[in-house]
Amino acid sequence: MATGALKEVSSARCFGGLQKVFEHDSSELKCRMRIGVYLPPQVESEKVPVLYWLSGLTCTDQNFVAKAGAQRVASSLGLLLVAPDTSPRGCNIEGEDESWDFGTGAGFYVNATEEKWKNNYRMYSYVTSELPELIRTNFSVVPDKQSIFGHSMGGHGALICALKNPGAYRSVSAFAPICNPVNCPWGQKAFSGYLGPDREQWKAWDATELVKNYNGPNFSYILIDQGKSDSFLGAGQLLRRILLRVRRKPVCRLY
Repeated sequence: MATGALKEVSSARCFGGLQKVFEHDSSELKCRMRIGVYLPPQVESEKVPVLYWLSGLTCTDQNFVAKAGAQRVASSLGLLLVAPDTSPRGCNIEGEDESWDFGTGAGFYVNATEEKWKNNYRMYSYVTSELPELIRTNFSVVPDKQSIFGHSMGGHGALICALKNPGAYRSVSAFAPICNPVNCPWGQKAFSGYLGPDREQWKAWDATELVKNYNGPNFSYILIDQGKSDSFLGAGQLLRRILLRVRRKPVCRLY
């Protein structure tokens, strides 16, 4: 298995496979990035499907790798897991480290258009284009078998990546996702900073708005798992019910 542009940082045996961490120079983000990659034992003898995980606010690539325990299931199913970071790192942009919900650790999986951020904060293109190309080039994967899921901000990212790229992902799932960022405080802060004041432009990065106009291949369902005691649900940050109200039948079913 060639590593190409990837530099291996660490490797550990895990449920018969290997949990690795790699670094690479990102052309989209123009900085050094880390990604966690779990290689199931099946990858030694055959090509395997890929499942991309997107983490939430303040997280790094290590949150999912260290805490989720997903390697056990991936090993049994023969899935290659990929966990990227949540934002560019070390870009030295003024203000990127001033708050926990904007800038470092909070890329929101959009392509910024505001002058200050647009050269580095391109997490959407990184996740949907650059990262899959790296994975296809360096690992033994089935090219047309990839899916995506995530949590909170990462759930938002998973939803928009799938809805903006019809047919690119076999499935999309989200745990407590930010479903309607144009109408919640987290999203309004991030979108005004990255995308500017025109709220019409924000809609292109909002899962609720994208579902309204989705015309691609049907998902059999979009799985959204939401705990009723989640404090952010009550605080008006996640807005799952708005997505439930506007979904169009045959686009998806939400559970």
